[in-house]
Amino acid sequence: MIDRMPANRIAPLVGREGLGGHYWLLTFRHAETAVGARAGQFVMMKAGLSAEPPLRRPFSIMDTDPGQETFTLFVKEVGPGSRALCALEPGDVAQCLGPLGRPFSTPPDGTEALLVAGGYGVAPFRLFGREVGRSGGKARLFYGGRTASDLPLLDRLAATGLPVVPATEDGSVGHRGRVTAPLVEWLDRPPGPARLYACGPDAMLHAVARLAGERAMEAEVSLESWMGCGLGTCLGCVVLVQGAGEARPKHRCACTEGPVFDTARILWPGEEVSRAARGAAEAVA
Repeated sequence: MIDRMPANRIAPLVGREGLGGHYWLLTFRHAETAVGARAGQFVMMKAGLSAEPPLRRPFSIMDTDPGQETFTLFVKEVGPGSRALCALEPGDVAQCLGPLGRPFSTPPDGTEALLVAGGYGVAPFRLFGREVGRSGGKARLFYGGRTASDLPLLDRLAATGLPVVPATEDGSVGHRGRVTAPLVEWLDRPPGPARLYACGPDAMLHAVARLAGERAMEAEVSLESWMGCGLGTCLGCVVLVQGAGEARPKHRCACTEGPVFDTARILWPGEEVSRAARGAAEAVA
């Protein structure tokens, strides 16, 4: 959950770097996010000061520099909101609300953090890898995409000392196939105590959740839900969850109770009826 009230500020763009294709690194000055953000949290952003488009867009925080009071986003142009943000030049401003949401939890001592990223879902793992390292832990990143061009941060992340295992569906770099394949190979060794963390497309997140269930592992995923406000008032990002011992599933806002969730709580497509029936039976028993 949010530890402090998020700050709504006009955030100037101080750095802009194209990574090829539709990918960009954008750095903004926003003291509260730079100092207080943790991996897995996000900001709600809108380019410029106009009322159009009417809604801000959520972006995972990739990195922070508290000394410079800046934070960096890894953005892919996919719609009018992200295109407008990527078109800003240094000195231009954006509207920023953050930091928001529930972050990833640090793995216990002696437990390796296995990070699974799909495409621009890799964004929170630069910051998380640093957090794990600061706590004396180990992390390993499994970074997947359709082609090599969808992994523009591969060399940059590897240069930080974070072990990176790439995978592409066309085989242009790393393992040929989905990113969960080399993850399974790693888990089959076995590598010792580990916890799974994932961010990316829903299908990939569900696959990671299934792996965690099959192997009785703890796992957290960052859900890419549609968000309108980021504060839990519009109810546009609700997720169906059911905790241990709860008879019925409940809708919870991904922006305030997530975006990071324990995979054991999420009701994935097709699980709603069976989980609800099982919970009701346990409650009666």
